[in-house]
Amino acid sequence: MSPNFPMRSRQRGSVLIIGIFVITVMFLLAAALIRMVSDADEALTLEVWGTRALASANSGADAAMAKLFPINGGTPVCNSSDSWMPPAVVGFHGCVVNLSCNSFSAEGVTQYLVVSRAFCESGDLRVSRSVEVTARAIP
Repeated sequence: MSPNFPMRSRQRGSVLIIGIFVITVMFLLAAALIRMVSDADEALTLEVWGTRALASANSGADAAMAKLFPINGGTPVCNSSDSWMPPAVVGFHGCVVNLSCNSFSAEGVTQYLVVSRAFCESGDLRVSRSVEVTARAIP
């Protein structure tokens, strides 16, 4: 018998404890990494839908301005509440645009405030963006 034999029998459990500790730390690091990737994916999705909503709101404001100031020079049409459906293309999928127009007079000049609010949704995700445009009719 070796004189170190009793010492080895007391050290057998320490490797098991260190192994469990290392596995636990690795598990926690993996869980944190998975959470970071998930958060980054969600942020990217929100950014894409936000960009779609902003493009829809800009297009709605353009459509309202085209109604307000027709090419043929007709009378401006300012509806207090209106809606505009974006074209059926991939970039505008799931978006609805609400428009409002208010006219007011300042120093004898008629001015218009057009507000375009776009709502884009998919499942439980809903994003909205607004665009305001002020215009005036030159006499």
